[in-house]
Amino acid sequence: MGEVERAGGFASRVAAAVAGSGPLCAGIDPSRALLGQWGLSDDARGLRQFGIRCVEAFAGVVPVVKPQVAFFERCGSAGMAALEWLLAEARTAGLLVIADAKRADIGSTSDAYAAAWLDPGSPLCADAVTAVPYLGLGALQPMIDLAGAGGRGVIVVVRTSNPEGRTVQEALTRSGHGPSVEDLLLGEISELNHSSQVPPGTVGAVVGATLQPSQFPLSRLGGTILAPGVGAQGASAADVAVLVRGCPPGTVLASVSRSLLVAGPEVRTLASAARQARDELAEALA
Repeated sequence: MGEVERAGGFASRVAAAVAGSGPLCAGIDPSRALLGQWGLSDDARGLRQFGIRCVEAFAGVVPVVKPQVAFFERCGSAGMAALEWLLAEARTAGLLVIADAKRADIGSTSDAYAAAWLDPGSPLCADAVTAVPYLGLGALQPMIDLAGAGGRGVIVVVRTSNPEGRTVQEALTRSGHGPSVEDLLLGEISELNHSSQVPPGTVGAVVGATLQPSQFPLSRLGGTILAPGVGAQGASAADVAVLVRGCPPGTVLASVSRSLLVAGPEVRTLASAARQARDELAEALA
């Protein structure tokens, strides 16, 4: 990574990529079901073929891809080797890569997760990694520090649409007199991004596109907003626009996975589906 990328920070890199090819983050989720639909074997070889077609289809069409790490992990070391290949090929093709790993821990284990996903010497290094904050946002500091030092990002999973998550995320802090847990986390992320501790925009947030806006104004986040849930989970481009109203251009990435990937296995049809989803989102967010 060059000095310009380090100086610009992750949010600046995302904004530049979005300006070039729209606000869509294409998920790469090689589930057992999708591998079967694509006529691929449910093993590391199938994972690699899936990745080859995705990179070919998405390069130059979308700015960012998001491989779901779990689908590679389930095939053991050979699956992780397929993921390493995918990460390298996607970046060579000019795509930014968010590793959807949802890691979290404390102390030396958090250091190790940071080294695995954000150290440029690691074969798993990505442009950003998703992380879970429910051990406390401060527990993610090793990841945040290493990301900031290299122009990379940490995308914190704050607001999700699954019913189990809402119970925890909407709970009120300070014995019921403070903000919700999710709004408290969004505020802490905003403070980090506007402080001198990390380059501006190092920390982003996952905010489900199927949700109504919360009390915290997302326009103040200061980092990238990753909004999953468009398509198969029921959210539309218009829903994303309502959720992120007022956010600066280039700060929003709507994530589409299953409803996009069913257009495969042909590269041409997959690219066409990505182009259509990208254009619908760009129009809604304009």
